[in-house]
Amino acid sequence: MKAAVRTWEAVREFALGLPEAVEEQPWGPTDSVVKINKKIFVFLGNADGPEPPGLSVKLKDEALHGHAMTAPGAAPTGYGLGRSGWVTVPLGEKGSPSAEVVCEWVEESYRTVALRRHVKTLDERSGAHG
Repeated sequence: MKAAVRTWEAVREFALGLPEAVEEQPWGPTDSVVKINKKIFVFLGNADGPEPPGLSVKLKDEALHGHAMTAPGAAPTGYGLGRSGWVTVPLGEKGSPSAEVVCEWVEESYRTVALRRHVKTLDERSGAHG
C-alpha cells in the first residue's frame, strides 16, 4: 500500500506540473481531479482511503490504451467513460505499473484534452519539437 501511495503522489505531482494544470475536488475532498482548460485529464481520487489508490486517464492512442488495460486490475472507466478511451488503473495491485509508466499515460491524457498551445508549451519545455 505504501508503494501505491508513493506512486499516486508522484503521479499527482507530475500532473500538476504540466502547463496550466489545476487540481479540483468537484465531488468533495475525497475525489481529486486534475484539469486543463476546464477539462479533466486525470481522475486521481485520493490516497487516504481504506482502498489502495488508483486513477483514471483518457488514452486515445491504441498502443498506450492497450498497455494500460494489461495493468493488474485495470478496466474501462465506469459511467460510460470507458467508451471514450478512459481507463481506470488501481495502483495497489501486485505488478502495478511504475510511476514513470503512469506519468506517461497522464501526459498522453493531457495531450488528448489540452489545447494546441498547451501541448506546444509542453513540447518546448521537454525539448520535443514536433
